[in-house]
Amino acid sequence: MQNNMTDCEEGEGGPNSQGDGNSKESSPFINSSADADAEKTQQYDGKSMALFEEEMDTSPMVASLLSTLANYSNLPTGSKEHEEAENNEEGARPSKKPVKAPQLGTLMGVYLPCIQNIFGVILFLRMTWMVGIGGVFGSFIIVFMCCSTTMLTAISMSAIATNGVVPAGGSYYMISRSLGPEFGGAVGICFYLGTTFAGAMYILGCIEILLIYIVPQAAIFKIEGLEGVEAELALLNNMRVYGTIVLSFMALVVFVGVKYVNKLALVFLACVILSILAVYAGVIKTAIEPPDFPVCLLGNRTLTSKAYDVCAKVIEIDNETVTTKLWRSFCDSESLNATCDEYFINNNVTEIQGIPGVTSGILAENLFGKYLEKGVVLEKGGLASNVDPDSPTTSTNRYVLADITSFFTLLVGIYFPSVTGIMAGSNRSGDLRDAQKSIPIGTIAAITTTSTVYMSCVVLFGACIEGVVLRDKFGEGVNGNLVIGTLAWPSPWVIVFGSFFSTCGAGLQSLTGAPRLLQAISRDGIIPFLRIFGHGKANGEPTWALLLTASICEIGIIIASLDAVAPILSMFFLMCYMFVNLACALQTLLRTPNWRPRFKFYHWALSFLGMSLCLSLMFICSWYYAIVAMGIATCIYKYIEFCGAEKEWGDGIRGISLSAARFALMRLEEGPPHTKNWRPQILVLVSMDAEQNVEQPRLLSLTNQLKAGKGLTIVGTSVQGTFLDNYTESQRADQSLQKLMETEKVKGFSQVVISSNLRDGTSHLIQVGGLGGLKHNTVMVSWPRNWKQPEYYQQFRNFIEVVRETTIASLALLVPKNISSYPSNGERFTEGHIDVWWIVHDGGMLMLLPFLLRQHKVWRKCKMRIFTVAQLDDNSIQMKKDLLTFLYHLRIDAAVEVVEMLDNDISAYTYEKTLIMEQRSQILKQMHLTKNEMEREIQSITDSSRGSIRRKNQPALRPQHSTEEGASVAEKPEDESEAVSNPKQVQLIHSKNASTPTSPTSPTSPAAPPAGGATTWTDSKGVDKGKTHLAPTPEAGKDLFSMKPEWENLNQSDVRRMHTAMRLNEVITKKSKEAKLVLLNMPGPPKNRVGDENYMEFLEVLTEGLNRVLLVRGGGREVITIYS
Repeated sequence: MQNNMTDCEEGEGGPNSQGDGNSKESSPFINSSADADAEKTQQYDGKSMALFEEEMDTSPMVASLLSTLANYSNLPTGSKEHEEAENNEEGARPSKKPVKAPQLGTLMGVYLPCIQNIFGVILFLRMTWMVGIGGVFGSFIIVFMCCSTTMLTAISMSAIATNGVVPAGGSYYMISRSLGPEFGGAVGICFYLGTTFAGAMYILGCIEILLIYIVPQAAIFKIEGLEGVEAELALLNNMRVYGTIVLSFMALVVFVGVKYVNKLALVFLACVILSILAVYAGVIKTAIEPPDFPVCLLGNRTLTSKAYDVCAKVIEIDNETVTTKLWRSFCDSESLNATCDEYFINNNVTEIQGIPGVTSGILAENLFGKYLEKGVVLEKGGLASNVDPDSPTTSTNRYVLADITSFFTLLVGIYFPSVTGIMAGSNRSGDLRDAQKSIPIGTIAAITTTSTVYMSCVVLFGACIEGVVLRDKFGEGVNGNLVIGTLAWPSPWVIVFGSFFSTCGAGLQSLTGAPRLLQAISRDGIIPFLRIFGHGKANGEPTWALLLTASICEIGIIIASLDAVAPILSMFFLMCYMFVNLACALQTLLRTPNWRPRFKFYHWALSFLGMSLCLSLMFICSWYYAIVAMGIATCIYKYIEFCGAEKEWGDGIRGISLSAARFALMRLEEGPPHTKNWRPQILVLVSMDAEQNVEQPRLLSLTNQLKAGKGLTIVGTSVQGTFLDNYTESQRADQSLQKLMETEKVKGFSQVVISSNLRDGTSHLIQVGGLGGLKHNTVMVSWPRNWKQPEYYQQFRNFIEVVRETTIASLALLVPKNISSYPSNGERFTEGHIDVWWIVHDGGMLMLLPFLLRQHKVWRKCKMRIFTVAQLDDNSIQMKKDLLTFLYHLRIDAAVEVVEMLDNDISAYTYEKTLIMEQRSQILKQMHLTKNEMEREIQSITDSSRGSIRRKNQPALRPQHSTEEGASVAEKPEDESEAVSNPKQVQLIHSKNASTPTSPTSPTSPAAPPAGGATTWTDSKGVDKGKTHLAPTPEAGKDLFSMKPEWENLNQSDVRRMHTAMRLNEVITKKSKEAKLVLLNMPGPPKNRVGDENYMEFLEVLTEGLNRVLLVRGGGREVITIYS
């Protein structure tokens, strides 16, 4: 119903109708021209709806909506589109006849089709045999179980069918729209296979009636004279040949004209009803005058009719004893002194009535079952039998034998198809005048009728027919008559021909219905490889689907045994019924707002009982068939889940997901997760460019590589502006995020907030991301590129605020530096190291992250190394032992190294670095000035410091540092040079080798690096030399003394931080220069915002010379534990 509502809304000027260029008469305000405005004004002048005229473009008038819904068309799935396509292709074609409104009522539309489909081949061919084998009591239990299952399923189906308009498509439509495309497709295919195999079963029943009861002489493979396996094989071969011929003929009839099949349906139904009435008339007749159907017994063994002409060994003719045909069957000659079968000699011949009548009391004998092994002779209880237990049974072809080994579960599997067919009414929902009224009444009435007939037949067969005749499956003991036919009045031929035509009709109906079901599934597009079967002839007839149906049906024909095919289709129908019950139970328990069935006589407990019965019957019938059927359904389910088209049908499974999610979220609220359950729930903060594309896509690659923790991922960004003005922009940004997440295979959620400024937007994401207990505990944000340039001033301030906010909120923080150099998901490291620099304890984040990374194929081959720093008063040897023990208990495999940092003397270079940092900070604070004012300010700062910088003799103190820093300036000119316009000023302010303040050709710069040597910082030898600490010379001491007054003005705390950053950077670049990834603790931000620029400089110095760095801050709790 929802789909059609949507169609109506869009047709009335819904969102899809705007801007599509098609003028739609039903929506008068599509165009915004003056004529349209005039038309709108004219239409609403003098009416009371002018208040809503602005909304008429998107919201139709109630009157027009109701008119559209009232004229709703129940066309089969896809046929409406097919007709529209035909009209578009052949516009000149005369208009087609208008579609007639459905006129069928409950009787003709539901009740009689269900009766025809439920009564069938099993009733006529196997019901009497089932009563004889299982007994009246056992058979009644089987019938009651099966009928209860279908009744409970009908109740569930009625609830679903009356919950809105059910278009043509019947059970498949109901299940798929209630349980979703995955379950719908799986169950739809099972229902299709069940219907197809039902066609095979009906054809086999038709051939069995033809070859055994009507024209036995038509058999191609002669059975006469054959015994045992040979006779059985000949019968099966006959079934295969004739079955294939009949199948081909039926498929041709369906292909040529379905309308003829539908017209003949009433004729076939009349045959079924007439046959059943004949059986009841025969039962009444037995009470008055039992029919004469003698059965001949030798001892207590039943003889076949073809073994004798008279039920006697010898007869008297003209006072002369003459041997009979029976004698000749067991003896080697006709003479009275011939050698005969031992059992024949020792036992007498008895003739009993096969149908003693309903008043005979035979019911007591038939009350309990008599299950037989294959090849065992049918014996009557209560008769004397003189048999030598050691002698084998001979002349077996003279006796009636059991053709299969029987047991209770086999009877269930064979009988269940006789109660299927309850979906016939719902399958015709498109032809019903009032489907919501007719389907429940007609289906339940049909099941009640058929159940009553079946149960009464069980009792009446047991009360009227002799046990050995009931167990005689093919009527061999009653002159080859159909056993149920022997009971019928006025003649057995009424049943024979009635059942023959009914099986033919049922077979045609199956071959008609199954292809249409497959076509409906194909046109839904949920199973890609079946799409070809959605096509057909010009009138919509499913040609390709019919071809596939006939091919699958041929499989059942090749099996050739009715008793073997019946359990197969039982499986598929039971699975279908099980999911109908499941759908009703789920909808009832979930209490979805749209669940409002007109049929009120249902309950979730009844649906669960029906589902349990279906599942039980599946395994009772045949446990291995049940496993195969469930395996097929599971494979189809998974195939649709991974490859099928995504459909949103408002199904119950989605409702389950919502309820389960709510329950899980409420459970998560009960307390924080235990350390063993902690996993990174990451909020990834990304920025968007002007086209709303993500600027740092590798952030999502890194997120994917960290997702071995299977935690939550939220990718968030903020859009600057107001919600009213920028909503479309935010939607575009959200789509861009989702597309990138799909590309990077990041499973999570995207979130876009609109805020007046980006800083507040990021803060909102950190505060409100997630839901309940499922909130992020980790924030990932990229290192701000080009933060030293004045135009990026706000960017790094925002970054530091994120650091502060995550600290206040006790969230972990991950900051990847040089994110563009991180590997994509498709790359592979064949060797290398992930180095962890564990300087302060952060709750174990530094240990956990590399472990998670190494679960991903990108980092799998990398080894893990852990470095920690020992101070002057630390025992480095003991530290290494303790760390190895700790890692052993954590079950983490890593190499361990303790790095000693014993030099606490602060070098002059550190002071100079700090001085330059503070000068840069002053420059960056002038961001609010104009460009010219900014340049003048930079020049004044530069001039004020030029004199002191000239005096220092840095190359004598640390020559290699100047080389390295000169390289960094040349390597990243965009980071530094844009801060000032004069290249000489850049050299003055940024270069550590400041011994040439005025020009590169100054005579006071003997150790200045050449211009070409600016890139030598990447050379490992240069780095090693750069870390060499040289003792200060006397000249350097003088320079230090002359600089000291200016150094004393520096913040000593900043000097110490700079010293730590530089010393750590020295040892990290020395040990981890070639590492694929370096993880180290991220220092906390300054409490005073005045030092923000200095904080960034410290981090820059700390990570200088490293390619990939992941700065990590813990969230203030333990995230890894040694306990199990």
